[in-house]
Amino acid sequence: LALKMRLNKVLFDQKSDFQRAQIIETAQFGRTLVLDGKTQSAQSDEHVYHESLVHPAMMLHGSPKRVFIGGGGEMATAREVLRHKSVEKCVMVDIDEVVCKICMEQLPEWHGGCLEDPRLELKFEDARAALEASEEKYDVIIMDIADPIEAGPGIALYFKEFYEFAKTRMNPGGVIVTQSGPGSVMNADECFSTIHQTLRGAFDLVVPYSSDIPSFATNWAFNVAFDLDSESGKAMAKALEEGKAPAGGVKAGAGDRPTVDQVTAAALRAHGDFAAVDEKLGGMLNGGMDSLKFLDGVALSGVLGLPRGVRKVLQEETRVMTKESPVFMY
Repeated sequence: LALKMRLNKVLFDQKSDFQRAQIIETAQFGRTLVLDGKTQSAQSDEHVYHESLVHPAMMLHGSPKRVFIGGGGEMATAREVLRHKSVEKCVMVDIDEVVCKICMEQLPEWHGGCLEDPRLELKFEDARAALEASEEKYDVIIMDIADPIEAGPGIALYFKEFYEFAKTRMNPGGVIVTQSGPGSVMNADECFSTIHQTLRGAFDLVVPYSSDIPSFATNWAFNVAFDLDSESGKAMAKALEEGKAPAGGVKAGAGDRPTVDQVTAAALRAHGDFAAVDEKLGGMLNGGMDSLKFLDGVALSGVLGLPRGVRKVLQEETRVMTKESPVFMY
């Protein structure tokens, strides 16, 4: 797939110790962060990506006080986290100081003033190393990292070994969410399905979803994971007991774990109707639902409702990403 756009100007172009970083301005999408030739975030639709990444996981927890962000260089993930009234501390760790600082300077709309929030602690180092160096635990871990490309700075943060370690840094009832690459009917098998399957090896339940990000030229995928003994897990377990996957849905493979269809249906039931989602999420946010541009109860049902072909790819995936068997995005 290819996306054509008119380049108005190049505002920044420099190779850091980890990747080539550019900030460009295009006619169609406005200011855009590009890393190693791939669009990371565009002015016109960054809110869709960041609201999709952050708020479903925060809602699943219900009242997160301590949040860890791995990556997040544009600062918009921190912006969305810090909308939540319950948050007492947000630790953001990005390995690339060059990217973070140029985004602070050139993309002020992305951080939205969150740099002045005393709840934010910003570190420039490897995310896993930061977690290993401290015994601190978190209610929500958000992985907003570079795509799993060969020789990329974030590939090890998609391995099963990392997810198993991350569990040791999560409070009881903790939730982890990660961006998961392209998620359309044409490319869900690129890395979305493998990340989903890898998380299933570390957590009891994994909910896949995706949002349409025009500047990415595709739907973009996410996976949020948690265990059954969490509040979200208990709610999902109840929802799984109350109903079955829709008739004609994707069939289960071997084993007795719930299918992708069953997990999706349970997630929709657990969240409640549109008004219930708006009431819950709005009550969690400073500024209520008016502070968001994309996500609400109707939109959440849409992002959870993956096409049948994508659900089939997820259900049939067997690959697991490990240090010995990495899977790279094309």
